[in-house]
Amino acid sequence: MYKIEDVCLNCGACVPNCPAEAIYEANGICVIDEERCIDCNICLEVCPIAAPIKIEK
Repeated sequence: MYKIEDVCLNCGACVPNCPAEAIYEANGICVIDEERCIDCNICLEVCPIAAPIKIEK
């Protein structure tokens, strides 16, 4: 499971790359829907500042 930290630049790089379509924009940052996240790590790979972090559920 991943969460996007508040340091997100809202560049949108993660949104089209998420195979589960679990990432969306809200309040100026990208957010991961934990119900849809498949823990694939792609968001972290494409983020220019490593805003997504792994969290334990």
